[in-house]
Amino acid sequence: MSRLIATVFGLGLLRPAPGTWGSAAAVALGVLIHRTGHFPALAVATSLAIGLGFWAVGRELRDRPGEDPSEIVIDEVAGQWLALMATSAGFWMRGADSTTFPWPAWVAPFLFFRLFDIWKPWLVGRADRRHDATGVMLDDLWAGVFAGLASIAAAGLYHVVIL
Repeated sequence: MSRLIATVFGLGLLRPAPGTWGSAAAVALGVLIHRTGHFPALAVATSLAIGLGFWAVGRELRDRPGEDPSEIVIDEVAGQWLALMATSAGFWMRGADSTTFPWPAWVAPFLFFRLFDIWKPWLVGRADRRHDATGVMLDDLWAGVFAGLASIAAAGLYHVVIL
């Protein structure tokens, strides 16, 4: 069961770039979750992905210290959903209908998440350098937090400066 969760039902076995596949699938599913249950549903799903992710990654890497296998993509799903929660929460707090989730609101978190996940600045890189199961999850969670903040900042700049 931990293998299915860690690879998100085999999604992590797709090549090339399993992390990007995991992030893209997370966006698609995250948008669907937002549209069916709005921000609260996405928050619950994210919490479940984080909890199950720590458990599954810990089990999968218990005999493989220092490894971060590319097929493990539950960390991308959890981090990507953290990033999506920022824009989802914005629409929810404004009282927008759950079907309101236009493309910039999910494309920006995807792009920012991939940027921070690949670049690994500051806390993202520090978590990655732990070289343990916790670090596998934490680097993507930090990337998700940074991507969510960057998405909010980008939306603010767009709506205040450009519009």
